[in-house]
Order: sequence, then structure tokens, then C-alpha cells
Amino acid sequence: MLKTTEPKRKQPSLKALLRSVASSTAVETGQSVAQIEQKLQRSTQRFAHIKLAR
Repeated sequence: MLKTTEPKRKQPSLKALLRSVASSTAVETGQSVAQIEQKLQRSTQRFAHIKLAR
């Protein structure tokens, strides 16, 4: 039986991740995507020294 290797997956950029979180939150809350993105950007800069677990 041959083993096949899975291709490496490309990680999404931080910008793409923030955009997806903002759009999802906007749908649920009714706020604008731009507002939520700005709020998330500020939070990211505020806690830049903290690394998330992987």
C-alpha cells in the first residue's frame, strides 16, 4: 500500500483572518464590517507581545 503525502496547507494571513472574523461578527451583530475590523486591529496592536497557543 502506497502512502500519499498531503500537500502543505498555506496559513491564512492575519489580514484575512481578521476580515473573516469581522464579517462573521457583523452578520451576527448587525454592525459594519469596517468598524469591527478597526476594533480588532486596535486589539491586535494592544496585545502584540502575547503569543497564542498553537
